[in-house]
Amino acid sequence: MAAPKTKRQQASQQRRQAILDAALDVFAADGFSAARLDDVAEKAGVAKGTIYLFFKDKEELFEQMVVAAISPVLARFEALAALETMPLDQMLDTLFTYFQAEVLATRRRDVIWLVLTEGRRFPHIAETYHRMVVSKGLGIIRRIAHNAYKRGEISWDGLERFPHLIFAPPLMALIWGGLFSTYQELDVADLLKTHRQLLMNAALPKPQEV
Repeated sequence: MAAPKTKRQQASQQRRQAILDAALDVFAADGFSAARLDDVAEKAGVAKGTIYLFFKDKEELFEQMVVAAISPVLARFEALAALETMPLDQMLDTLFTYFQAEVLATRRRDVIWLVLTEGRRFPHIAETYHRMVVSKGLGIIRRIAHNAYKRGEISWDGLERFPHLIFAPPLMALIWGGLFSTYQELDVADLLKTHRQLLMNAALPKPQEV
């Protein structure tokens, strides 16, 4: 068992989290280029020098902000992928429900939106997010599809080869919420339910001809 944290360690952890929370606010409001560490420090209630005790520079702060926000989601997906006997339809329903509740309905959507809007201008942001989130997420989804294919639950290996197909509509829902929701609401829950049904209908084993 790990030794209990001292009061000094707890205070340090709280300062680090306050900086990460403030960074998300500042990056989301100003974008990566215009975001200033002075503003992050002011919002976090710390001296600017305190930031450098935890993060080398603005790029590392952004990278660690992504990790702190998205790691719990990936951990949850990993835990689901380990349930090798869970039917694919139930697995997808659980994944989509979790994504809707823990990404689309939280500040995590702002992290992804930052990558989408800033990644072209700052390729290191896109590279960091791909390395730390996208590649891992696709690997998890690929494993889920592989298990379903191996069980004979689906007859098509396309979901294993292209796990992007599974998460395209959730990503579209995030983009829609950021751009178009003011003009037209999107029923995300029904969208994801319909998408799940389409995937299952396309991949289910075909009945044997008599």
